[in-house]
Amino acid sequence: MRPQRLFIFAMSLSIAASIGYSKDSNSAKSQHGLNAKLNRIAESYVQLVLAVGQHDSNYVDAFYGPKEWLAEAKSAKKSLDAIRQAALPLAAELDSLDSNHEEEILQLRHQYLKKQLSSLIARVGALGGKKYSFDEEAKAFYDVDPPIFPEEHFQKLVAELDTIIPGKGSISERVENYHQQFTVTPDKVDTVLRVAIRECRTRTKKYIKLSDNETFRLEYVHNKSWGAYNWYKGNNESLIQINTDRPIHLHSVIDLAAHEGYPGHHVYNCLLETEFASKRGWVEFTVSALFSPQSLISEGTANFGIEVAFPGKERMEFERDVLFPLAGLDKNQAENYSKVQALIGKLGYAENEAARRYLNGEISREDAAQWLMHYALMSPESAHRLTHFFDQYRSYIINYNFGLDLVKQYIEHQGGTENNPAKRWEEFTKLISSPRLPSGLR
Repeated sequence: MRPQRLFIFAMSLSIAASIGYSKDSNSAKSQHGLNAKLNRIAESYVQLVLAVGQHDSNYVDAFYGPKEWLAEAKSAKKSLDAIRQAALPLAAELDSLDSNHEEEILQLRHQYLKKQLSSLIARVGALGGKKYSFDEEAKAFYDVDPPIFPEEHFQKLVAELDTIIPGKGSISERVENYHQQFTVTPDKVDTVLRVAIRECRTRTKKYIKLSDNETFRLEYVHNKSWGAYNWYKGNNESLIQINTDRPIHLHSVIDLAAHEGYPGHHVYNCLLETEFASKRGWVEFTVSALFSPQSLISEGTANFGIEVAFPGKERMEFERDVLFPLAGLDKNQAENYSKVQALIGKLGYAENEAARRYLNGEISREDAAQWLMHYALMSPESAHRLTHFFDQYRSYIINYNFGLDLVKQYIEHQGGTENNPAKRWEEFTKLISSPRLPSGLR
């Protein structure tokens, strides 16, 4: 993509007119000057992301920029030290630039490049052997200080669940047995998922204008540490993969459809491409670095998007009236099932605590799995699988729950509360079509 250029034409026929145009012209020239510098830095940033990707196969989450840049990165295979030495002067230049007098979108772009590049430098350090604690890594990669919850917090939530989940055995065993009652059988998964995605898309398009050519492909895969993944391909197209090694319970159907599709990752990437890569020629938005602040916004908005699309009881009602019958499940269980899932959802931070303790070397893998079974109420299989996710993605786990909370608080502070759905959609759309990053949500 070629950076867009601004051309300023001003004709002065009088002294007064000259003075009037001078102010506008100076402002436009200032913006043009900053944009030109950011355009140059952005090209280097993208090329450095691709270079890091040669050392870390997980790092480049998406890229649809110039193909020759990717070919060059593969051919050159820069060392980690060479990448770092190339990144440091760019970071220093970004620090020296003053964008405070510019329009907000340029300020956000400036901050975006600063934070993304800083995160890249930290990731290069980690790949080179630098040791980070869980919290140091979260700050360096994702621009946040994740909260810490004491064990007592989870004990109270588990005790509450213990009183409402029927059956015999431990609470984690009862939760697992309860979930199994709501498993979508393999022969129904594709139908149920596609109906859910269609509903999410319909609801999203009432409030968000998408390009006519936007589309996605759905694919089923095996042997992954994650449950689902959106691979954005550019040109408003996504590949959504679902890991069928795991049982798909009914409560996860809407989660998958909204989070990976509408108004989640697919919509987020479409809007960034349309608004910035295409319209403005900002090449930094043709690449997504997984271990970066952008990911917290991406995951947080994808999770909060579920509530945006299905406020109040609307999710439960759609599941009860459409998805339960389609999956061949008893719709009379829908309301109680929804309440149980809401309570279990509050245990999400138990995953963060398990990751923090495990990655800091305070507990073993087996101890982490036991923690997850006891406080996240996971099955032994799911708990052990998540510890391998910790190995691969480390502190990334915070982006799902803490990301959701930050996004929700920000949008509600802007007036996008549940009782004002139109405003909520408006603020949500503004956020997912902007370069705003975690530190900008406070």
